[in-house]
Amino acid sequence: MAIRVLLVDDHAVVRDGLRALLEAQDDIFVVGDCANGREAVRETKRLHPNVVVMDIAMPDLNGIEAAQEIREAHPEVQVILLSMHATTEHLARALEAGAQGYVTKESAGKEVVEAVRCVHARRQY
Repeated sequence: MAIRVLLVDDHAVVRDGLRALLEAQDDIFVVGDCANGREAVRETKRLHPNVVVMDIAMPDLNGIEAAQEIREAHPEVQVILLSMHATTEHLARALEAGAQGYVTKESAGKEVVEAVRCVHARRQY
């Protein structure tokens, strides 16, 4: 059964790139995408993804806040946060919000794929 993924980033080019990368995998299906944290919370309820891959810095509701809301309402959904920052402070905030994965935007595409598979298997990345 394919891993159902929701993509969240305020830049369409990032969402499109992530979609192309993930949908090239036989075991991953992108169920939708959205541009901010508020939409992510709503679309998680509607689309029932297994994994949400979400940027931290977004308008309306940032990824940290959205991750916390998603995890509280849907504890079965795994969240991976994407960030330009590789600091321990950002990582700690992501983990406190309930994210199971943290990937920097400087990472290779294969790391995003690996992170999706890892958190889907209930392991931290």
